[in-house]
Amino acid sequence: MTPLVITLVLCAAILHASWNAVLRGRDDKLWSVTVMSFAATVVAIPVVFILPLPAAASWPYLALSVGLQVVYSWFLVIAYRLADLGQVYPMIRGSVPLLVTLGAAIFAGEHLSAAALSGIVLVSLGIMSLALGKGRAHPKAVAAALANSLVIATYTVTDGIGARLSGNSFTYVSWIFVLYGVVMPAAFIATRGRLIVQWSTPETRTVLAAGVVQLVTYGTVIWALTMAPIGPVSALRETSIVFAALIGRMFLSEPLTARRLSACVVIAAGAACLGYLA
Repeated sequence: MTPLVITLVLCAAILHASWNAVLRGRDDKLWSVTVMSFAATVVAIPVVFILPLPAAASWPYLALSVGLQVVYSWFLVIAYRLADLGQVYPMIRGSVPLLVTLGAAIFAGEHLSAAALSGIVLVSLGIMSLALGKGRAHPKAVAAALANSLVIATYTVTDGIGARLSGNSFTYVSWIFVLYGVVMPAAFIATRGRLIVQWSTPETRTVLAAGVVQLVTYGTVIWALTMAPIGPVSALRETSIVFAALIGRMFLSEPLTARRLSACVVIAAGAACLGYLA
């Protein structure tokens, strides 16, 4: 990876942890994640008129990614209703390279290197530390977090392939968010009956800003996936685990015990072994 890719992926990691912190701190998390989709869509719409359509070969991947984004948002809301950012976030992000590596070994017959085995052990120990014992996360939060890991692993591979087939990663990401901004509100209305947004309130402005950050973060990572191997990009991206723990302590007054911080560091180290060294 070039220094530019490394720098931008690290910035994306910090920004990703930040918008998750905004979502975790809201009272109505489903409303918040839905309004976030508006901001991302508004920013993305001009881009789809400027850039050419994604290549036809990428459309099935694009459609699948949009559906997975909605599922991801719902699982994220469930998890954050029941547990802290510093508990949920590491389990979600750290499990992604773990699931990808195990899936490749089971279904593709890929050989597990010593680094991969070490990564599996580290991630598993870190997640067990957060999910079990004193101060553990709620079982439903753990289940939602691990289910979301499977969703993320799926759309990471989907977008890695789709963006490369599209001919332009920026138009690919823009179309994802334009469509996501239609499907997510529709899902909200189907559940709640109607969506009320008071555009001038500080709450709405904060959530809209988080939506823009979400778009920038996602676009940066998708671009990086077209410029460097998926494994190293994914591993570097998971440094957001540690950033999330620190942000949760600084801005959400979440406890940052030695055990929780150690678990986050262990999961991040395991993700690095799985994504970068394996």
